Amino acid sequence: MSQSVFIAKHIREFYFGGNWTAVNLKDGLAGLSWKEAIHKIDELHSIAELVYHINYFARVVTRVLEGEPLKGKDSESFDCPTINNSSDWEELKNRTWEEAEKFISLVENLPEEKLSKLMADEKYGSYQRNLIGIIEHSHYHLGQIILIRKLLKKGI
Repeated sequence: MSQSVFIAKHIREFYFGGNWTAVNLKDGLAGLSWKEAIHKIDELHSIAELVYHINYFARVVTRVLEGEPLKGKDSESFDCPTINNSSDWEELKNRTWEEAEKFISLVENLPEEKLSKLMADEKYGSYQRNLIGIIEHSHYHLGQIILIRKLLKKGI
């Protein structure tokens, strides 16, 4: 298995399941109402904001993999669209799954020799570093989502 396919497999497992941790984003959001998704507990981000944030960085790198310049700002990464009903929540999730599939496909087809090349600028490091970083970053926020769901279940 090529390194690109291996990395893409890990990204797929994060979103859709089958990873070593037995936790994935799709299952982590299953059965969550739109009101729960936007509920804020103290200073924590809402689950919807975290979902948007996770996918924001995948979307930025997707565009780079498609040959576009790196354009993304940390300051915009939590600018989740307003969710006023279940349709809005479903739209955010569906967009996330669609964009994840596109991202995974591009990573799977990334030439092996490109993994060690710089992605956009020296300060960002290699493609491999960024892709592994996205997996780590996504798991970090998935842990937050799972903990927030537990707090919501307790009525906090």
